[in-house]
Order: sequence, then C-alpha cells, then structure tokens
Amino acid sequence: MAQVAKLERTRGDGEAELLEMIRARSFRLGKFTLTSGRESDLFFNLKTTMMDPRGAHLCARAFLDRVPAGTDYVGGLEMGAVPVIAALAAVSDVAGRPVKTFFVRKAAKGHGTNEVVEGLAVGETLAGKQVLITDDVATTGGSVLRAIEAARAAGAIVTEALVIVDRQEGGAEALAAQGVKLASVFVGDDFR
Repeated sequence: MAQVAKLERTRGDGEAELLEMIRARSFRLGKFTLTSGRESDLFFNLKTTMMDPRGAHLCARAFLDRVPAGTDYVGGLEMGAVPVIAALAAVSDVAGRPVKTFFVRKAAKGHGTNEVVEGLAVGETLAGKQVLITDDVATTGGSVLRAIEAARAAGAIVTEALVIVDRQEGGAEALAAQGVKLASVFVGDDFR
C-alpha cells in the first residue's frame, strides 16, 4: 500500500491506478511475436484498458498532463492511438483545456475523399501546426513514425511523441534519429 501512495505522488493523480489496471487487464508475460516481428516476453494489449470507462479516463488524463504547451493537434496511427486520442479530446474539453485530435489511416479508404489524415473539418489543416504524435505502445517506433510521416506530409511540425508504454526496445532511439523526442506514461521496466 505504501508503494502505491509513493507512485501516486511521483507519477501524478490516478497513474498508480492506471498502472495496476494495465497490469490486470492488458499485460501478460510469455513468448509473443509483436507487430514489429520481434519476439518479446512482455505483451501489452492496451485496448482492453483504453476501452474500459475508467481506463479511458485515466489514459486520457495521463496524456493531457503531458501535452506540451503550444501543441495545436494530437494525433496518431489507427488503431492503437484512436481510443486514447478520442478520450483525450473529451477529457480535455471537460478539464477546460481543449485539445484537437486527428488520426492517420494506414491506407486511404479508396472512396469518399481518400484522406489519410482524418478528423479535420473542411478548411482545417495541419500545415504549420505543432503536432504531438501518440500511440498506445512503442516498441521499434514504426507506428509512430508512420503517423509522423503522414503528419509531416500534411505540413505539420512534429518534434515530440507520446505513448502509454514505451517497451524500451529501440523506439525512442528510432524517433530521435528523426528529430522526435519520445515521452511515455510508463516504460517496460515498470512491468518487470
């Protein structure tokens, strides 16, 4: 119990609860092949936390606390980023600190407007805007890099990224090579 209180003081309001929720709902030990093709003994399916009402709130609050001043938009690649950025938009409005969000499709729909960047109204653009790219988990940083590439192609300025869990398996280094600093709520070592 004392350790939880210490986490709450050092991590912020609700983050000790979020850590425990992720451990209970979204984390497993074993042998797993990841999206990146790598094998790992840690597995995270954060959708089970992000889609829970309390989990969505806690993830969004943790992200809101980390959105850098001057950020115009927060976005990320479907599907990992979508639940948390949707919750972030709602929670930010309730908190009186509204954050605009968007998501990047892995591929254009092939009909309608064929947009890759979704969530912007007619006349809205990322051109010249400061954008924070997010995802649920970073391993190699591949999904974050795909979203950065799309945002930059739309004219966005991207220098920072944020994930719920950085697995500490090279993502931060890959992003740094592209001029992007990776921040996270938790790291892989928090689950070992």
